[in-house]
Amino acid sequence: DAGRARLVTSCVRAENEMAGAPTGGMDQSASLRCRAGHALELDCRTGEVEQVPFDLSAAGLALLVIDTKAEHSLVDGQYGARRAACEKAARMLGVDLLADIAPDDLETHLSRLAEPAGSAGSAGSAEPAEPADCSGADADELVKRTRHVVTEIDRTRRLVALLRDSRPLAGPKLEEVGALMNASHDSLRDDYECSCPELDTAVEAARKAGAHGARMTGGGFGGSAIALVDADSADAVARAVVSAYAGAGFTAPAFLNAIPSAPAGRLS
Repeated sequence: DAGRARLVTSCVRAENEMAGAPTGGMDQSASLRCRAGHALELDCRTGEVEQVPFDLSAAGLALLVIDTKAEHSLVDGQYGARRAACEKAARMLGVDLLADIAPDDLETHLSRLAEPAGSAGSAGSAEPAEPADCSGADADELVKRTRHVVTEIDRTRRLVALLRDSRPLAGPKLEEVGALMNASHDSLRDDYECSCPELDTAVEAARKAGAHGARMTGGGFGGSAIALVDADSADAVARAVVSAYAGAGFTAPAFLNAIPSAPAGRLS
């Protein structure tokens, strides 16, 4: 895995320096460091990974990938703008990364971002916080971006804890997993503002058709959504999405049954 981790670093550098997209290493790590029957827990700060049991077939479930066919690009400035906003909020709050903010402390930090320009102070860091030099509209944006990042990290940790416990992925546990997925999309749509009409339509249609949870995935502004569904209802959910797309006048989507699989390897 150490060699694969080095490959991930090289892939990230290529995307950052050659493609001009200031992305992290999630996609690259998933391609190179996953394990069959598991989800990959990735710490983007350290690059460390943990394998989390995620045997969908044993639970009678499927992960339906919905290709929205919405064109998107991570080098058009939108992705970079989100990252820049998060970095600015971290500087203003006196933390290295927004990941350093505990969920229980989130509201305190959000109130400081919303303070009038020039009134923000230190958040207890050894480094002084950056002055709050943004307008009311800018402050609202930083509040939303910060809220998404902190709550999304918390949702991820809660989901990992659920998958790690010994209970079958059914009943109340499955309901909680689905609720976390739904909350993730809602936060990406409302606070991070990186969804699009096609993604929202796909997610809403999947939920109405019985998906336990659905959310956009990837960098946003297009691309794909995922829906956690009962294996025997995947086709019905897909048909519901196709119908919703037709009603909205969108190009027909495509679908893929995503199976937690082994990583990329050498071809023989």
